Amino acid sequence: MVFDKKHLLLLLDRPREPVFMGKGRVVFDVPDNYLTDRYRPIGTEIQNRFGENAEERVTVRSIALPDLRIPMSLGRQEQFSLFIPRHRKIAARLIDIFMGMRNVEDLQSCAVFARDRINPYLFNYALSVALLHRKDTHDLDLPTIIEVFPDKYVDSKVFSQIREEATVVPEGMRMPIVIPKDYTASDLDEEHRLWYFREDIGVNLHHWHWHLVYPFDASNRAIVDKDRRGELFYYMHQQLVARYNFERFSNRLQRVKRLNNLREPIGEGYFPKLDSLVASRAWPGRVDSAVLKDLNREADQIKQDVADLERWIDRIYEAIHQGFVVDESGNRIPLDEEKGIDHLGNIIESSILSPNRQLYGDMHNMGHVFISYAHDPDHRHLESFGVMGDVATAMRDPVFYRWHSYIDDIFQEHKNKLTPYSRGQLTFDGISITGITVQPEDGPVNTFQTFWQQSDVDLSRGMDFVPRGNVFAR
Repeated sequence: MVFDKKHLLLLLDRPREPVFMGKGRVVFDVPDNYLTDRYRPIGTEIQNRFGENAEERVTVRSIALPDLRIPMSLGRQEQFSLFIPRHRKIAARLIDIFMGMRNVEDLQSCAVFARDRINPYLFNYALSVALLHRKDTHDLDLPTIIEVFPDKYVDSKVFSQIREEATVVPEGMRMPIVIPKDYTASDLDEEHRLWYFREDIGVNLHHWHWHLVYPFDASNRAIVDKDRRGELFYYMHQQLVARYNFERFSNRLQRVKRLNNLREPIGEGYFPKLDSLVASRAWPGRVDSAVLKDLNREADQIKQDVADLERWIDRIYEAIHQGFVVDESGNRIPLDEEKGIDHLGNIIESSILSPNRQLYGDMHNMGHVFISYAHDPDHRHLESFGVMGDVATAMRDPVFYRWHSYIDDIFQEHKNKLTPYSRGQLTFDGISITGITVQPEDGPVNTFQTFWQQSDVDLSRGMDFVPRGNVFAR
């Protein structure tokens, strides 16, 4: 049988079921030594049982497997967060393993073995990143995360209704299931006016996909070090906040209030009304006026004070005002007009591209972590993080926009320190545009004329130069 790399995508399907169970009409023939301890003694029986109606069988080769102890250190039923440093390192190791497979057949073998032993959220993320970045798989069309983990976006009562309809009612007589919307709060909460934007599946999928394209960490630096990555981190989030503010204005709400005082209570609460089917827990909410507290969560290997986050912010502002950052060797890297915002973005986001994580810290990521653990900072209630702790759900929470409004202001502080554009940088000597003529095929001539005059617009760095004028067409 000819190997089909599209079968790799089936490993993302039904992540809580064993890999030998059918994926539609396709079944993986798994080597007995690849089965988990629970199923290895009865391997023949279960593989025959689940493969009897298969239209296609995929043979999985047995290969020498890499060391998976680090990826397996995250429990199968735990939540997974790219913002938590320990989880990022675990994910980076699994990405490295998948990227290091010499061909797609070996990748399939490794992924089949790993799938039933590794946390489903972690497995989905690492394999998705690898498929996007490997030259032999980057053309595969990845399923979106809502197809794999709909519980991150849909009220859990829907799933019981679906199971009942599919199990009890014969095919051809089933009724459609209506997915609830607008169910997380009432109109007593003015922030709920924006539920349609914050809880939109598409905008949250965008944020999830961003972190697949731009992972924080990997030993293969090329996966992380993409052109203008730090600048694009700024620009993407700035555009999201700008659009969100326009939605607020349309709903008679003021602009987002920056979360620039980490000691001040967070006025906005949020209760997501979602369940994690992997962790078998409800996503925790955050009450109104919650206060950020020092974190001491041994299970997550996090011991961090709010003062640490404040200290990192102070150092970033100091670097902006000095006009340079200092790398780990003590060298100065200028925050100039060419690459300055890129360096600043890498520092604030705190990927492995940060020139000095020890000095400038992990501001953006740990901000998400502090907020996501506001309800249980010392793990006394054995609660996991809230939606701000997951890139796939963070945009549902009103405080996401407050945090990123503050981060955007830090970038604006840098832009305001730059030297204004000169007129020479904004004009082209010896070139004048007197008009534009458009000739459609077999149609009349259309002439567009524009009349330009000197502009009063602010020429400070970062502002667009837009001459005033009129455009006529005939």
